Amino acid sequence: MAEPKPPTPTPGDIYKGWLFKWTNYIKGYQRRWFVLSNGLLSYYRTQAEMGHTCRGTINLATANIAVEDSCNFVISNGGAQTYHLKASSEVERQRWVTALELAKAKAIQMQAESDESGDDCPAVPTTSGQGGSCRNSEIQSTLRTLNNKVEDLVTCNDLIVKHGSALQRSLSELEVIRVGADMGEKIRQVTERATLFRITSNAMINACRDFLSLAQTHSKRWQKALQTERDQRICLEETLEQLAKQHNHLERAFRGATVMPPSFSNPSLVNKGGVSGKGDASDEDDDNEFFDAMEDPAEFITVPADPKYHRRSGSNVSGISSETGMDEQSVNFDDLSLASNPESPQPLELEPVRQRRTRIPDKPNYYLNLWSIMKNCIGKELSKIPMPVNFNEPLSMLQRLSEDLEYHELLDKAAKCQSSLEQMCYVAAFTVSSYSTTVHRTGKPFNPLLGETFELDRLRESGYRSLCEQVSHHPPAAAHHAISEKGWTLRQEITLASKFRGKYLSIMPLGSIQCIFDKSKNHYTWKKVTTTVHNIIVGKLWIDQSGEIDVVNHKTGDRCHLKFAPYSYFSRDVPRKVTGVVTDKDGKAHYVLSGTWDEKMEFSRVMQSSKGENGTEGKQRTVYQTLRAKEIWKKNPLPEGAENMYFFSSLALTLNEPEEGVAPTDSRRRPDQRLMEEGHWDEANAEKQRLEEKQRTVRREREREAVKAASSPVEGTHQDNTQPLWFEKIDDPISGETMHIYKGGYWEAKEKGSWDICPDIF
Repeated sequence: MAEPKPPTPTPGDIYKGWLFKWTNYIKGYQRRWFVLSNGLLSYYRTQAEMGHTCRGTINLATANIAVEDSCNFVISNGGAQTYHLKASSEVERQRWVTALELAKAKAIQMQAESDESGDDCPAVPTTSGQGGSCRNSEIQSTLRTLNNKVEDLVTCNDLIVKHGSALQRSLSELEVIRVGADMGEKIRQVTERATLFRITSNAMINACRDFLSLAQTHSKRWQKALQTERDQRICLEETLEQLAKQHNHLERAFRGATVMPPSFSNPSLVNKGGVSGKGDASDEDDDNEFFDAMEDPAEFITVPADPKYHRRSGSNVSGISSETGMDEQSVNFDDLSLASNPESPQPLELEPVRQRRTRIPDKPNYYLNLWSIMKNCIGKELSKIPMPVNFNEPLSMLQRLSEDLEYHELLDKAAKCQSSLEQMCYVAAFTVSSYSTTVHRTGKPFNPLLGETFELDRLRESGYRSLCEQVSHHPPAAAHHAISEKGWTLRQEITLASKFRGKYLSIMPLGSIQCIFDKSKNHYTWKKVTTTVHNIIVGKLWIDQSGEIDVVNHKTGDRCHLKFAPYSYFSRDVPRKVTGVVTDKDGKAHYVLSGTWDEKMEFSRVMQSSKGENGTEGKQRTVYQTLRAKEIWKKNPLPEGAENMYFFSSLALTLNEPEEGVAPTDSRRRPDQRLMEEGHWDEANAEKQRLEEKQRTVRREREREAVKAASSPVEGTHQDNTQPLWFEKIDDPISGETMHIYKGGYWEAKEKGSWDICPDIF
């Protein structure tokens, strides 16, 4: 439905309306709500966002407004902010340009009034508005003088061009003239024109001198006004930081006065925390602020099953294969899975494998106040905040994504399962295990450059290898593909949406993870939960995972619902708790999972289920009668001295180890990341800035090419060079999702050593 066109604004009016703003090459122009008020142009995704989320603002006092064509125009402040806008019609475009020019003129006038205040007029109360008239008249007089000087410079420039051309012609004529009667006349003309040129040049030099003198006189007032603004900002920052410290002291005092178990009295010591919400939350959920909730009642209750179930070996009580009903004391769950597979491989003679490193240089003790950097970034995307390497860890996001394979043996065991429900337990445990490496990892991974890759070849050691590629820069997205000789394939595409909300940082992974087993053709999908980093301003950083995950088997309809409980000061439950129930396509429960995402997970088979008493919210909770719980996954201990090595696991320590034969775009070849690992942080910061500027330059060049291609009358003249090199976007017919899938060619190129098609990104 067409929006009503607002009337042409008058100076000082607030002007609002819809415009189309260029976002990126994938989405192109997107409809946004723009508001022009008090010399500031702001935009929002919708009108409803005006109360809480501003997507960007440009100060028109320092902005340039340029008209491109009948409907397009550009606003830029000369820095990093440039808006390419398009109106619905030429008339609408002219209305906006008129409003912007008027607002810009008024903003310049108001800024000049602010600069003049307190300098020339006496600092005493005035009556009848005489003080304002004094300032306005002086500002207008100064502006008129500056404009006259600029006009003088323009006139002198025109005269210099004119007389210079005439002088050049006369000199050329002198070169070919014959000695005779007309020699004196020509020499006279040259002399006159040279004199005119000298007079005009002197006039221009004098005008420049006057202009410079005026600018120097008024620059003192501008410097004074700027210093005043800086002093006010510093005062505000100190006040805010003091309030944050007081808030932290109040929290500690409150926890000290509250009766709770000792293990929950100091969350910064046990590194627990949380934010409620689903794992696939949008980056625009700014209203989902974090509050410590009361203890969340359990969705279900587990009780020991009747002893008769422990003595039954051939029962089929829960509808699964009979071998899982054997006496639990005589058969181990893991051993059963392996024994039940007649195609289990025979032991092979082990070949000597490469010895991986077990240490990296210790982390230097460089102190830098995180608040000094983050205080101006509240509400912004994490990927758009310029961060020094002091807050990084020497791994890229692609390497961090490859760490999901830390416990690949869970998928190896799952591939050997005969029962899809049993297999689901292993897949669910694998999804939980990927978070165990994050409990102490408060460092930020390096943002990968567009086209950056990372290979993890563990074919000889563990039977799998994987490849990651950064397939998009804005929004940042990475594609991952892993394949194992044990009969499984893992692929995922993750886009990180992050918001800094003052006291804590929320990182919301968007995208899907898929696991396909070759033998059974079972196809599993799930998503990640929200990661929250607490105590950004004051205190020790600590991390929590919270949200819900649904692991779905698209072939059988089996499902596992996992819940990551957020930390609460008032909870008496174990921290970092994870619970889950495995159900078949009919909703019947077969297994219950429980544990923590930083230590271990256990499973127990459901023998019977019934509805129990109502919970605290009046909901009837399910009671599951289960066999004795058995451990399905346990976290590997950290290497010795891990606290000095960024709390890296044994796998993480090997990820950035130099390796021959990898692609030129591999994360191991990043110079800034390598310098940081070696402890040269100053050089790493300089190199990081160089790479980021190089990436911005390449991006601006792509934008110019895209604009040229869009305006070209010949179709197909522009080839998009931003497509991923090793992945392609397709629609998955099983899950119905669109994601980047590995298209092949990388390992063949590595074997041949042919990397000519790789871009130069470092």
